[in-house]
Amino acid sequence: MKKRILVACGTGIATSTMVANKIQSEITNRNEAIDVVIDQCKVAEVSSLWSNYDLIVSTTQVPSDVKIPVISGLPFLTGVGLDKVIEDIIEKLKS
Repeated sequence: MKKRILVACGTGIATSTMVANKIQSEITNRNEAIDVVIDQCKVAEVSSLWSNYDLIVSTTQVPSDVKIPVISGLPFLTGVGLDKVIEDIIEKLKS
């Protein structure tokens, strides 16, 4: 079954692209058998898009009406806690 991740940042361009690419490469490098689709958006678009996804990774605060798991994408920017965040993403996609 295909899993869908929505990656959100302030503008939906640079930061979300970097995070999306890193998530995809980490899932591939860890030989995880997860069929994943990763899309990007502006954080302002999250409220209208979240229901089509299994997980959100965001580098900024997401609206409170989101009813799916949200994982902070800040470790992708700082490098601090990155392995833990990748493990959390994989765990949530497998459940």
